[in-house]
Amino acid sequence: MMSTTHSDPRQPSTAKPYTPPAISQDLPADYSSFLAIMFGVAGVMLRYKLGSWLAIICCAQSLANMRNMENDLKQIMMAMTFAVMGLVTNYFGHARQAPVQS
Repeated sequence: MMSTTHSDPRQPSTAKPYTPPAISQDLPADYSSFLAIMFGVAGVMLRYKLGSWLAIICCAQSLANMRNMENDLKQIMMAMTFAVMGLVTNYFGHARQAPVQS
């Protein structure tokens, strides 16, 4: 039987145990939910109908791409609340008075 110790190119002194790479727990930012909140606030505060409708669309997109169930759902529900509140105040609230021309 031939001895393999003479032709073995490995060096046991330089061997290191395997350590898996560190995985970051930070998920990438969900820009659609951030935009939904910004559009929802603009719809409520500035009475922009388009802002409220865009907030609804961004909420749907964020809901479809949800990664973290607990945190993302809270943020989406807040954005949806702003969007619905903006739509209700825009369509069912007091109408704006037209300026009187003399």
